[in-house]
Amino acid sequence: MQRRNFIQQMMLSSSVLTSAPLISTLAQSNFEKIAQVAPQKDVTTDEDFWAHVQQSFSASPNLINMSNAGVSPQPIMVQDALFHYTRLSNEAPTYYMWRILDENREAVRSKLADLAGCLPDEIAMNRNATEALDTIILGLDLEKGDEVILSKQDYPNMLHGWRQREKREGIVLKFVNHDPLPCEDNDLMVKRYVDLVTPQTKIVHITHMINWTGQVLPVRAISDAVKKKNPSIQIVVDAAHTFAQLAFKIPDLGCDYLGASLHKWLCAPFGTGLLWIKKENIKKIWTHTPSDNPKKDDIRKFEGLGTRSFPAEMAIGHAVNFHNAIGTLRIQKRLQYLKNYWLEKCIDLPNFKTQTSLKPNFSGAITIFSVDGLSTNELHGALMKKGRIYTSPVTWENIAGVRVTPHIYTPIKDMDKLVSVVKEITQEAPKAK
Repeated sequence: MQRRNFIQQMMLSSSVLTSAPLISTLAQSNFEKIAQVAPQKDVTTDEDFWAHVQQSFSASPNLINMSNAGVSPQPIMVQDALFHYTRLSNEAPTYYMWRILDENREAVRSKLADLAGCLPDEIAMNRNATEALDTIILGLDLEKGDEVILSKQDYPNMLHGWRQREKREGIVLKFVNHDPLPCEDNDLMVKRYVDLVTPQTKIVHITHMINWTGQVLPVRAISDAVKKKNPSIQIVVDAAHTFAQLAFKIPDLGCDYLGASLHKWLCAPFGTGLLWIKKENIKKIWTHTPSDNPKKDDIRKFEGLGTRSFPAEMAIGHAVNFHNAIGTLRIQKRLQYLKNYWLEKCIDLPNFKTQTSLKPNFSGAITIFSVDGLSTNELHGALMKKGRIYTSPVTWENIAGVRVTPHIYTPIKDMDKLVSVVKEITQEAPKAK
């Protein structure tokens, strides 16, 4: 009975955004089958449960997509919602967009806040983690000589933002180097940041999960340690790959600012993101897009972008519904299972190397691997040629290889295919020299 009420409440929360039907019968049926499973049940290896999840997506049967870290597909029910709001907006754009959908942003904000474990007044919606984090990076008051600690393995767009401030304003950047990878020593990772802290340190920028390798950093431990050494330090967290993949609440990280993409692990529409700022810090950040009062204490000042994709914003609520029907912890366990399922079968193969940990405390769903005798592009091409397996080739700092990222819609047979093809490639690699 409680589970049935939960389903009804979630569908009701969708209907408040529109009075018209918007989800196809098939998508609705799969959603109900997923949501009816008791939340306390462990479904990590329940392939019948995940089959319903797989059927909720429109993934191509002609390509094995192992490149879900950059951007993820949306469930059919989210696509249905996006198309519905787009059609609605086109009936009378200025009326439906500005009078109807714009007001309903508050309902979506509340759903995101509930998922994030924070206040609605601490969340702004934007287009991606880059926009969210650059709003923070470019909006902080810093002076010449102020120090910022970051790492060489942070995402390039964030590094570009900090380096622009270095060039224009003379701030000082100090870099942690996570080498070697993977690192399975939290104390060492904390020490790397603490050792760089001085009285001039103003900001510590931490990537919660390194997008190249899946390495998870102990954000709370780093935050506590650097603030103990210098209490004035503020913490900026890049949670692009942990929000909706790992089971945590934003306040638990001990940070002051955070940015995330919603089109990754939440499976929301492309071009949707989240900016979180601790309530008392909102007034400190200048708006990225100028406003009449850029220092006001209202998170909505960061949403003054003019005309944008209202349909995409509204469909975020449906992505949250789908996500909640499964549950973040179950998603985390499933993704860890899929990652380890294939990596454990390949890690001891000749010529096979990885910079990703098998331990759940130190890695997420992302894996990077290489094969001796093959360049990164050659390995990427071999996976496509031999198995129609699409991956992401990576060369960055001390990281080189092919990034493999399954998602919740990935069936076990695709993981088995990956293992089979990798075994074939490693056996042939010496001949390729």
